[in-house]
Amino acid sequence: MHQLTAAEVDKRRGLRRMKLVATGFLLGATVIYALARWQEAAGAPAWVGYLRAAAEAGMVGALADWFAVTALFRRPLGLPIPHTAIIPTRKDALGRNLGDFVGANFLAEPVVRDKLRRAAVARRLGTWLAEPAHAERVTSELATAVRGAVTVLRDEDVQAVLEQSVVRRLVEQPWGPPLGRLLGHVFADGTHHRLVDLICDEAYEWVRNNHMAVLRVVANRAPSWSPRFVDELVADKVYGEVLSFAWSVKTDPHHPMRLAVDKFLVEFADDLQHDPDTIERAEQVKQQVLEHPEVRNAIGSFWSTAKRMLLDAAEDPGSELRRRVRDGLVTLGRRIDSDPELRGKVDGWLEGAATHVVTNYRAEVTALITDTVERWDAKDTARKIELQVGRDLQFIRINGTVVGALAGLVIHTVSQLLL
Repeated sequence: MHQLTAAEVDKRRGLRRMKLVATGFLLGATVIYALARWQEAAGAPAWVGYLRAAAEAGMVGALADWFAVTALFRRPLGLPIPHTAIIPTRKDALGRNLGDFVGANFLAEPVVRDKLRRAAVARRLGTWLAEPAHAERVTSELATAVRGAVTVLRDEDVQAVLEQSVVRRLVEQPWGPPLGRLLGHVFADGTHHRLVDLICDEAYEWVRNNHMAVLRVVANRAPSWSPRFVDELVADKVYGEVLSFAWSVKTDPHHPMRLAVDKFLVEFADDLQHDPDTIERAEQVKQQVLEHPEVRNAIGSFWSTAKRMLLDAAEDPGSELRRRVRDGLVTLGRRIDSDPELRGKVDGWLEGAATHVVTNYRAEVTALITDTVERWDAKDTARKIELQVGRDLQFIRINGTVVGALAGLVIHTVSQLLL
């Protein structure tokens, strides 16, 4: 027997008081019956017979109801009377019946749908979330959940999942065709022209700022027998042509060089999609990239970086993440509160989810009741139930005494009138 709680101690005290009161009614009827019987034997007036009949019937009613109430929880006087100690002996059957009753009357789909409709959950939720303080509370709880989930996850497990789900997909999927399609859209839209402009600008700036480098290249390429001043003249001429060419490419959007670059890029995008050799070379480049140590280190450190960012954002009440979540919840609450169509959708989702649960998991819910009752000790179960309802059951004994006395009085009166 487990230790009683404070509430159970109070209930037990109240049960004992009511048992004494009910027993007092029985003893009172017994005393009245004995006195009335004694007075009748001594030649008392006729009204004493009425009193005796009422007391006698009251005793019978009190004893019958005492037997009925006691038989629920234990065997009266310890006698093995059939159909007594009902709760201890039929505990498991009562648990199954209770589970079936709950499943049929509380977890039925029409009952759940009707309850949710009358509860207006969406409207209440929207009104509640629209309050910034409530949205902050939900955000705080979500942050706590995120911190708990992130802390529980082991880094090596997450890294293994990333490698299995991300790296393996990257390895299995060919890069050439999807990259070619992407580049084809980019080149068709002309989005790459800004990049080409940047390259042309940088090329022109490099040529303009590296006059001596061009001179050295030309001088190094000149024959050894060529005079130095001739080399310088040729180098200056070459530099001027290169600078002029770079300027033309930089300033003329339709320069043949630019058009050649566009043509090359378009053909390259097409080859990535359809040319087997180009696709194979793209696969080789992919393998080299994925097998590079720096890339593997980056994949391994991705979770550590993301984890640190999540924890920092979750712990800081003023972080951008928590602020956005909080504002989003407030906005959602106001929309639900003001938009009947959205409220209808939310109510429909809730009804659908609840219906799915009660339809597919009703047996598991009722099994929880029956399994819990089956695990209870029989005597302990009877004691628990008696503590909860025993005090009220004592009124049955009291009422049995009173009603029995009245019935006895009526029967005695009728019998006297008919004789």
